[in-house]
Amino acid sequence: MQSLSEEAVLNIPASKAWSMYRDDKLISKINPDMLSGAEYIKGDGGPGSLRVFKLGPAVHSYVKESTQKIEKVVEGQSVTYEVIAGELKDMYNFYRVTFSFLPVPGKEDEQCIAEWKSEYEPLSATTPPPEKARDAALGFLKSFEKFGC
Repeated sequence: MQSLSEEAVLNIPASKAWSMYRDDKLISKINPDMLSGAEYIKGDGGPGSLRVFKLGPAVHSYVKESTQKIEKVVEGQSVTYEVIAGELKDMYNFYRVTFSFLPVPGKEDEQCIAEWKSEYEPLSATTPPPEKARDAALGFLKSFEKFGC
C-alpha cells in the first residue's frame, strides 16, 4: 500500500470547514468549476453511506465522477472513504482518502489545518501517484476560505 498526503492552513475555524465539507448543497456551491455536485445516495453520511461527487470542468481531464463509501467518521474532525466507482477505479485497485479538519492551537476560532491523505494501490506499475487528485483536493479546500468568510 502506498500513501500520499498534504495539508494546508485555512483561515476559517475547523468546525466551519467540517460543516461545509459534509453538507451536499453547500459543498456544491463552493467552487463549481472543481466540484459541481455532491449527493449522499445511501445513508446520512455515517459509516456505510455512499456519496457521489460530480467533478467540475476544471478537473474533467482527470476525473469526472467519484462514488465513495464512507468507512469512518470522527465527528467534527475527519472522514475516511474508499472510492468504489468512477475514473479513479480505472487507475487504482484500492483508493482510500481521509479528509481532516483540525483547529490550529491558539487560533481555534480563526484557522484550521485541512489535511488530505490517500492510501492507494495502482493497477499497474506505470500508474502515477494520485498527485493530480491531491492538488485538486487542496485547491478545492483553499476555496473554503473565500466561500466561508
